[in-house]
Amino acid sequence: MKTSTLAAERRSKLAAAMTAAGVDVLVAYGNGWQGDYLMYVSDFPILEGHGLAVLTPDGACRLYLDSASEIDRATAETAEVEVRFSQQIGRDVAADLKARGNVRVSAAPLAFVPFGLIENAPGTIGDATAIVDACLMHKTPAEVDRVRKAAQTADEAYVIFRQAAQEGRKQYEVVAETESWLRAHGVADNFMLIGSGGTDIRSVTPPSNRRLAKGDNVITELTPAIEGYFAQICRTLVVGKASDAQKRAYDIYIEALEAGIAAVKPGALASDVARAENDVFRKYDMGEYVTSAYTRVRGHGLGLFADSKPHILEDVDIELKPGMTFVVHPNTYNPNVGYMMLGDSLAVTETGHEVFTKTARVLFDGAA
Repeated sequence: MKTSTLAAERRSKLAAAMTAAGVDVLVAYGNGWQGDYLMYVSDFPILEGHGLAVLTPDGACRLYLDSASEIDRATAETAEVEVRFSQQIGRDVAADLKARGNVRVSAAPLAFVPFGLIENAPGTIGDATAIVDACLMHKTPAEVDRVRKAAQTADEAYVIFRQAAQEGRKQYEVVAETESWLRAHGVADNFMLIGSGGTDIRSVTPPSNRRLAKGDNVITELTPAIEGYFAQICRTLVVGKASDAQKRAYDIYIEALEAGIAAVKPGALASDVARAENDVFRKYDMGEYVTSAYTRVRGHGLGLFADSKPHILEDVDIELKPGMTFVVHPNTYNPNVGYMMLGDSLAVTETGHEVFTKTARVLFDGAA
């Protein structure tokens, strides 16, 4: 098995960044929840346990995994990577680094690497988080295309979700039907949350046995991955006929989404996008509901993880550059009708932005 073109492209880009930063050895950590740093280096989408990948600028990569069940899969699926099983990956990677002699080592994300590595390393380990973050955020055209394809899949899956979201059905049944369709269409991973109800619903959660009732808002963020790259769609539908109050409320979300997307261009900041969204809510005397008491972010990065940098917040001044991909979503609580969601995936281009999501920006209901 040869390294895929995309994996080789990523390693070459990271190797150049390592050389420019004076890093001789880079150690990347990942686990079953967040594996984007590890996958960028090793091309291995870890599902369980913990992993550390050791990379040198010549492209040589050694992957340590502490889950025996992952070893065979890593060996079969990962090209030109030396795979090693270790029940103490921190200690064993530290021994690996000692054997390399006097080298400059950095890790990403440094804050999450096992303590055994920090404790036993031959010297101080530098922080390479920003180096890898830059590679993760600033994608190549091939990477952007994977996100574009994932967004198309998300659009298609939302049709299935809408069809499944019928009165009397349980949340987990709706999610299961959507997941089944995704798996049948070759999607290996999907991050998905759901909520249903009225003013009692404050956000989305994993699916429960709560039944959908007439008049409910049914909210979801649906985030499938294509070849490891995630895209997200956020939408709200109403079981039965939407009320005038629900329609009026959703018009604010539509306006906020359009304002946020309009702010996306090279040279703008993540904070500019968040502020454009939030200002719409402030215009309608809903500024309280864009605070952390009611919502988390106004969007976030997409790529090898479903919720990565840049986070779209008014205090995040990361500059937007071509190749960045993220979701813009003015999701928050509305005191009159409950939590509502609306969000599109997009990329920053040389001249502005490209919106990947094609699903209509409407409040879906039985009449839509």
